Amino acid sequence: MTQGEVQAAPAASAQDEPRLIVEPGLPARVAAIVEPVLHQLGFRLVRVRVSGSEGCTVQIMAERPDGSMTVEDCEVVSRALSPVLDVADPIDRAYRLEISSPGIDRPLVRKSDFDRYAGHLVRIEMSMPVDGRRRFKGTLAGTEGEAARVMRDDTEGEDATVLLPIEDMGEAKLVLTDELVTEALRREKAAKREARAAKREERHRRLKSGHAGRAKQGD
Repeated sequence: MTQGEVQAAPAASAQDEPRLIVEPGLPARVAAIVEPVLHQLGFRLVRVRVSGSEGCTVQIMAERPDGSMTVEDCEVVSRALSPVLDVADPIDRAYRLEISSPGIDRPLVRKSDFDRYAGHLVRIEMSMPVDGRRRFKGTLAGTEGEAARVMRDDTEGEDATVLLPIEDMGEAKLVLTDELVTEALRREKAAKREARAAKREERHRRLKSGHAGRAKQGD
């Protein structure tokens, strides 16, 4: 897939949904540079990380609004972002650019993420404590307003459910479970079926257009 073959951007409601969990410092500056480019290509930014443990690596995690991200998508994004970052030059040393999908045990950064993965286990670290605690682990139960509802796995009774403001989270990440893997495989199969159906529809449209063109020439 080439840059010119990137699918059209989806509906604005999904494409423009803001991230509520964002990076501080240098990653935030990188995010401000790459996010408009990703938007033009029909992708959404998930997370930026700058690591210097083994040479500097700038990791940009992205996805389509439906949560998919193929190897070809990563290549398209890398080709588009490399020259933009070269010009903006936000990193003061040599670095390696790494484009990746969110993965199965993905970070959650938008309100829709917390609704989409309701029923799955999540680990959350708060920037601002809630009831004196910063770390929570439990089952997602959707959202209420701008907060995520979590059924804690370390307590029972009335105190088992807690509302955690999403904007006050430092990090929220799914926990890898058999159920999560099964759902990820199901989503992947469904996405492949939709892609095949779209290709068949496009071939049918082109054949129909070609037949119509030949019919006009014969008139």
